Amino acid sequence: MADAVRKSSRKQGEDTLSAKADAGDDAGGVDLGILGESVGFLLKRAQMVVFGDFIETFAAVDLRPAQFSVLVIIGRNPGLKQSQVSAALNIKRTNFVPLLDSLEERGLVARKLAVGDRRSHALHLTAKGSALLTEIQRLWADHERRICERIGSEGRDQLLGLLGGVIASGKDSAPSDDADEAEVAPAKKRGRRKNG
Repeated sequence: MADAVRKSSRKQGEDTLSAKADAGDDAGGVDLGILGESVGFLLKRAQMVVFGDFIETFAAVDLRPAQFSVLVIIGRNPGLKQSQVSAALNIKRTNFVPLLDSLEERGLVARKLAVGDRRSHALHLTAKGSALLTEIQRLWADHERRICERIGSEGRDQLLGLLGGVIASGKDSAPSDDADEAEVAPAKKRGRRKNG
Protein backbone atom coordinates (compact mmCIF):
# COMPACT_ATOMS: atom_id res chain seq x y z
CA MET A 1 0.00 0.00 0.00
CA ALA A 2 2.78 2.45 0.91
CA ASP A 3 4.51 1.67 -2.42
CA ALA A 4 1.29 2.40 -4.29
CA VAL A 5 0.95 5.76 -2.51
CA ARG A 6 4.60 6.63 -3.28
CA LYS A 7 4.13 5.66 -6.94
CA SER A 8 0.91 7.67 -7.11
CA SER A 9 2.62 10.67 -5.48
CA ARG A 10 5.60 10.32 -7.83
CA LYS A 11 3.25 10.08 -10.81
CA GLN A 12 1.36 13.17 -9.62
CA GLY A 13 4.66 14.97 -9.15
CA GLU A 14 5.75 14.00 -12.66
CA ASP A 15 2.42 15.19 -14.02
CA THR A 16 2.82 18.48 -12.15
CA LEU A 17 6.34 18.92 -13.49
CA SER A 18 5.08 18.10 -16.97
CA ALA A 19 2.27 20.64 -16.60
CA LYS A 20 4.77 23.25 -15.37
CA ALA A 21 7.04 22.51 -18.30
CA ASP A 22 4.11 22.74 -20.71
CA ALA A 23 3.03 26.05 -19.18
CA GLY A 24 6.60 27.32 -19.45
CA ASP A 25 6.88 26.20 -23.07
CA ASP A 26 3.68 28.03 -23.91
CA ALA A 27 5.10 31.18 -22.33
CA GLY A 28 7.91 31.29 -24.88
CA GLY A 29 10.68 30.18 -22.53
CA VAL A 30 9.71 32.66 -19.82
CA ASP A 31 10.07 31.34 -16.26
CA LEU A 32 6.56 31.61 -14.85
CA GLY A 33 7.71 31.17 -11.26
CA ILE A 34 4.81 30.49 -8.92
CA LEU A 35 2.35 31.11 -11.77
CA GLY A 36 3.19 27.63 -13.07
CA GLU A 37 1.67 26.30 -9.82
CA SER A 38 -1.20 28.79 -9.64
CA VAL A 39 -4.64 27.22 -10.02
CA GLY A 40 -6.13 30.55 -11.14
CA PHE A 41 -3.42 31.24 -13.70
CA LEU A 42 -3.55 27.75 -15.19
CA LEU A 43 -7.36 27.79 -15.23
CA LYS A 44 -7.25 31.05 -17.18
CA ARG A 45 -4.68 29.62 -19.62
CA ALA A 46 -6.81 26.50 -20.06
CA GLN A 47 -9.89 28.67 -20.58
CA MET A 48 -8.07 30.56 -23.32
CA VAL A 49 -7.23 27.30 -25.11
CA VAL A 50 -10.82 26.07 -24.84
CA PHE A 51 -12.25 29.43 -25.91
CA GLY A 52 -9.86 29.53 -28.87
CA ASP A 53 -11.26 26.24 -30.14
CA PHE A 54 -14.79 27.39 -29.35
CA ILE A 55 -14.42 30.67 -31.25
CA GLU A 56 -12.95 28.89 -34.26
CA THR A 57 -15.75 26.28 -34.20
CA PHE A 58 -18.56 28.81 -33.85
CA ALA A 59 -17.18 31.42 -36.27
CA ALA A 60 -19.41 30.03 -39.03
CA VAL A 61 -22.52 30.96 -37.02
CA ASP A 62 -20.97 34.13 -35.56
CA LEU A 63 -21.42 33.20 -31.90
CA ARG A 64 -19.23 33.98 -28.92
CA PRO A 65 -19.17 31.86 -25.73
CA ALA A 66 -21.43 34.17 -23.70
CA GLN A 67 -23.98 34.38 -26.53
CA PHE A 68 -23.98 30.59 -26.80
CA SER A 69 -24.54 30.29 -23.04
CA VAL A 70 -27.49 32.69 -23.14
CA LEU A 71 -29.14 30.78 -25.99
CA VAL A 72 -28.69 27.46 -24.19
CA ILE A 73 -30.14 28.79 -20.91
CA ILE A 74 -33.15 30.41 -22.62
CA GLY A 75 -33.72 27.31 -24.76
CA ARG A 76 -33.80 25.07 -21.69
CA ASN A 77 -35.76 27.57 -19.55
CA PRO A 78 -38.17 29.57 -21.72
CA GLY A 79 -39.79 32.47 -19.92
CA LEU A 80 -36.98 33.27 -17.49
CA LYS A 81 -36.53 36.94 -16.63
CA GLN A 82 -33.42 38.75 -17.83
CA SER A 83 -32.19 39.01 -14.25
CA GLN A 84 -32.49 35.23 -13.79
CA VAL A 85 -30.49 34.46 -16.93
CA SER A 86 -27.75 36.97 -16.10
CA ALA A 87 -27.56 35.63 -12.52
CA ALA A 88 -27.39 32.01 -13.71
CA LEU A 89 -24.45 32.92 -15.97
CA ASN A 90 -22.94 35.36 -13.46
CA ILE A 91 -22.84 38.15 -16.03
CA LYS A 92 -23.11 41.77 -14.90
CA ARG A 93 -26.30 43.51 -15.93
CA THR A 94 -24.31 46.19 -17.77
CA ASN A 95 -22.75 43.46 -19.92
CA PHE A 96 -25.86 41.32 -20.20
CA VAL A 97 -28.17 43.95 -21.68
CA PRO A 98 -26.05 44.67 -24.80
CA LEU A 99 -25.38 40.94 -25.19
CA LEU A 100 -29.12 40.28 -25.15
CA ASP A 101 -29.72 43.24 -27.48
CA SER A 102 -27.34 41.70 -30.02
CA LEU A 103 -29.22 38.38 -29.92
CA GLU A 104 -32.55 40.15 -30.26
CA GLU A 105 -31.29 42.22 -33.22
CA ARG A 106 -30.32 38.97 -34.95
CA GLY A 107 -33.85 37.66 -34.44
CA LEU A 108 -32.76 34.84 -32.11
CA VAL A 109 -34.35 35.96 -28.84
CA ALA A 110 -37.61 37.74 -28.03
CA ARG A 111 -38.43 39.73 -24.92
CA LYS A 112 -42.04 39.47 -23.75
CA LEU A 113 -43.68 41.00 -20.72
CA ALA A 114 -43.37 38.59 -17.82
CA VAL A 115 -46.60 37.09 -16.52
CA GLY A 116 -47.51 38.68 -13.22
CA ASP A 117 -44.74 41.31 -13.41
CA ARG A 118 -45.20 43.94 -16.09
CA ARG A 119 -41.89 45.57 -15.14
CA SER A 120 -39.87 42.53 -16.18
CA HIS A 121 -39.26 40.80 -19.48
CA ALA A 122 -39.45 37.05 -20.01
CA LEU A 123 -37.02 35.66 -22.57
CA HIS A 124 -37.88 33.18 -25.30
CA LEU A 125 -36.09 31.83 -28.34
CA THR A 126 -37.65 32.72 -31.66
CA ALA A 127 -38.15 30.04 -34.33
CA LYS A 128 -34.84 31.20 -35.82
CA GLY A 129 -33.20 30.98 -32.39
CA SER A 130 -34.53 27.45 -31.83
CA ALA A 131 -33.23 26.34 -35.23
CA LEU A 132 -29.82 27.85 -34.47
CA LEU A 133 -29.76 26.17 -31.06
CA THR A 134 -30.19 22.78 -32.74
CA GLU A 135 -27.30 23.56 -35.09
CA ILE A 136 -24.99 24.90 -32.39
CA GLN A 137 -25.56 21.86 -30.20
CA ARG A 138 -23.95 19.79 -32.98
CA LEU A 139 -21.07 22.27 -33.20
CA TRP A 140 -20.70 22.14 -29.41
CA ALA A 141 -20.52 18.33 -29.50
CA ASP A 142 -17.63 18.54 -32.00
CA HIS A 143 -15.89 21.18 -29.90
CA GLU A 144 -16.35 19.16 -26.69
CA ARG A 145 -15.05 16.00 -28.41
CA ARG A 146 -11.83 17.80 -29.39
CA ILE A 147 -11.30 19.04 -25.83
CA CYS A 148 -12.04 15.54 -24.50
CA GLU A 149 -9.44 14.07 -26.89
CA ARG A 150 -6.80 16.18 -25.14
CA ILE A 151 -7.61 15.03 -21.60
CA GLY A 152 -9.52 11.76 -22.06
CA SER A 153 -13.06 11.01 -20.94
CA GLU A 154 -11.94 10.07 -17.40
CA GLY A 155 -9.90 13.26 -17.21
CA ARG A 156 -12.91 15.25 -18.41
CA ASP A 157 -15.17 13.68 -15.78
CA GLN A 158 -12.60 14.34 -13.08
CA LEU A 159 -12.08 17.92 -14.24
CA LEU A 160 -15.82 18.62 -14.31
CA GLY A 161 -16.12 17.28 -10.75
CA LEU A 162 -13.20 19.36 -9.52
CA LEU A 163 -14.46 22.52 -11.21
CA GLY A 164 -17.94 21.92 -9.81
CA GLY A 165 -16.42 21.71 -6.33
CA VAL A 166 -14.51 24.98 -6.79
CA ILE A 167 -17.63 26.71 -8.10
CA ALA A 168 -19.83 25.39 -5.27
CA SER A 169 -17.35 26.46 -2.60
CA GLY A 170 -17.18 30.03 -3.85
CA LYS A 171 -20.72 30.53 -5.09
CA ASP A 172 -21.64 33.29 -2.62
CA SER A 173 -18.45 35.26 -3.13
CA ALA A 174 -17.95 34.94 -6.88
CA PRO A 175 -17.82 38.32 -8.64
CA SER A 176 -19.71 38.81 -11.88
CA ASP A 177 -17.84 37.79 -14.99
CA ASP A 178 -15.75 40.61 -16.47
CA ALA A 179 -14.47 38.33 -19.21
CA ASP A 180 -17.68 38.86 -21.13
CA GLU A 181 -16.87 42.54 -21.55
CA ALA A 182 -14.68 41.61 -24.51
CA GLU A 183 -17.60 39.78 -26.14
CA VAL A 184 -20.06 42.63 -26.43
CA ALA A 185 -19.96 46.32 -27.14
CA PRO A 186 -19.70 48.34 -23.93
CA ALA A 187 -22.88 49.93 -22.63
CA LYS A 188 -23.24 53.49 -23.84
CA LYS A 189 -22.28 56.02 -21.22
CA ARG A 190 -24.72 58.78 -20.65
CA GLY A 191 -23.13 62.16 -20.66
CA ARG A 192 -24.08 64.82 -18.18
CA ARG A 193 -26.04 67.68 -19.60
CA LYS A 194 -24.43 71.01 -19.11
CA ASN A 195 -26.58 73.82 -17.83
CA GLY A 196 -26.62 77.02 -19.81
